[in-house]
Amino acid sequence: MALAQGSAPALEAPRSRRTRTGNGELWGWLFMRLSGVVLVVLVFGHLFVNLMTGDGISQIDFAFVAGKWASPFWQVWDMLMLWLALLHGGNGIRTIINDYSERQRTRLWLLGALYVGVAVTLLVGTLTITTFDPCIDPASTLSVCQ
Repeated sequence: MALAQGSAPALEAPRSRRTRTGNGELWGWLFMRLSGVVLVVLVFGHLFVNLMTGDGISQIDFAFVAGKWASPFWQVWDMLMLWLALLHGGNGIRTIINDYSERQRTRLWLLGALYVGVAVTLLVGTLTITTFDPCIDPASTLSVCQ
């Protein structure tokens, strides 16, 4: 096939059947970078407090968590770490699904499963942190703080 001088073959745009509008991918990319930096601080702070202070890993039990979550600071810290980690990971998996799933139907099912999984985990984790009762004895479900 001979091409006229100065002309190049027409290239099809990648994934032209699926168009995106707006800056959604830009915001997703930016979120991944910023949340990654914040997560490094949150995770290393979490590990330092839980493992390096006191008796190390042997101190982590129900009473340790109850004492830690008695402070609103640690509730917010752990909640922020939970939300950022799940949203950061979910956004990464969303990108992988969009890049590697070829069929539209498969992509929709995978994204739906991802969104449901992230939402349920966020809900259960948030409820666990916000409704945690340190006065419950984990062995008998009796209140011990009367």
